[in-house]
This record gives sequence, C-alpha cells and structure tokens, in this order.
Amino acid sequence: MDIASILREFAFSKYESSCYLALLAKHPSNGSQLSTLSGIARSRIYDVLRGLSKKKLVFEIEKGLYVPLPFEELKKRLRSQFDSNLKILDDQLDAMVEQSSFEYLFTLNGVDEVIAKATDIINSAKQELYLRLFPETWRRLRKHIQRAIHRGVVVRFISMGPMDFVYDIQVFHPDVEQIKTRLGGESIDIIADKSEAIAGIFETDNLNRSPFIWTRNHWFVIANRDSLRHDFYHYFLDKLYERREALSTRDKQIYAFIKADD
Repeated sequence: MDIASILREFAFSKYESSCYLALLAKHPSNGSQLSTLSGIARSRIYDVLRGLSKKKLVFEIEKGLYVPLPFEELKKRLRSQFDSNLKILDDQLDAMVEQSSFEYLFTLNGVDEVIAKATDIINSAKQELYLRLFPETWRRLRKHIQRAIHRGVVVRFISMGPMDFVYDIQVFHPDVEQIKTRLGGESIDIIADKSEAIAGIFETDNLNRSPFIWTRNHWFVIANRDSLRHDFYHYFLDKLYERREALSTRDKQIYAFIKADD
C-alpha cells in the first residue's frame, strides 16, 4: 500500500492526499506548482487547498504560497484522533453488547494468520506461557518469547525437536518423529495466563489451510494447559523407565515446579 492510500484510510480524499504529499515534498509552493507536482488540474487545485486549509493541514504563509502541517504533527494528530475514537467505540460497545461468560472457539487457517495470532498471544501474556513447539515455529516466535521473559513472564517450554536449552523450564518431548508422523504435521500449542490458547497442526500436505483453534474458553484453555503439564511428566517417565536414566538436579527442580504449578 502506498502513502497516498494510507492517508485515504485517515479520511483524506484522493486529491487531498496527493496535494498534501506534493506540498510535503516541496514547500513553500503555489497552486500552479502544486498542480504540476500532484497531477491535480489547476481548475481543481485551489478547491483542494481550501479544504486542506479548513482542516489545518496546510497553511497559507503569504498570498498564494502554501506550506504543509509538519508530518510529525500530523502523526500526533492522527494518533490522538484514532485513540479518542477507539475509546468512544469501546465505551459505546461495552454499553450495547450483552455480557456473556461464554467464549467461542474460533478457527484460523494458514501459516501467516496462525503465526500472527500466536505472536499476539505471546505479546499480551502477563504472567505465564505454556509452549509446545517444533523448532521451526519456535524460531519464528523466539524474539517475542524473549520479550515476554523480559516483562517477567515465566515460560514453560516443551521442545518438539532438537534445539539448545534456552529456557529454565524446558524439556524435550520423547519420540518426536513418531508423533510428527502420527499427527501428519507439526503442532502448535500456546497457552497464556490460564486465559487464552491457540492449538492445531500444520498438516504437511495442507499447510495453508490447516485449521487451528484460538479461544478464551475457560475449559478449553485449562484442558490444553493440563495436556502440556502432563507432557513434562511424560518426559520424566520416559527418562526414568525407557532410557533408565536418573533425573538430574535440573530435572528435579523442573518436576517440583510443574507439580506445584496448578
């Protein structure tokens, strides 16, 4: 989307956006110069300038010579207008919308939509994140997870493939390749603050149409959070009984944390 199109999203007309941008590029300018710069006919340019002047987006500094409102000031004005309108909308919708304790399950499709929502959930987390991710997805989300940690969010991470130890509370899911084959793709499970979840599988042969569930439904969120907690126990049991290895000090610390984390 070009700059003129973006300005039209903020209630600039096509001519107003062209005129303002032309004046921003070269000022001060008169109507004739602006007509040439903007591609707006001379017969129309002065009407456009009058409209922009009424909106205090351009200023006539002397007879027939114009300058634009500085772009930084325009940004402040648009941001303030947007925030004000959003608050009015928020207040009025709160008064109109019937309150309900029921939360729906929403379906998302495709890599871009799913990763965008996953990013949004991680960026909104305030206290805790349970994450069960394959390495490729983790790499897409890694910087957002790190920012959450810097905000004080505690991460519980189950890796669905080989990677370094990155988090204090991190284990590796046993039998990842068999699980990937059984699932038919790579899963994503993210639960934030016991209040929001996204879960699903990027199906290998249906990558951009694979359905994912995003919800704030309490029972769905808690059930999926418990599923991830149980995967920590799966790791411990596999290590003790399948691999016949003793739990390390780190394992014991993670076990104690997860056990108490209900």
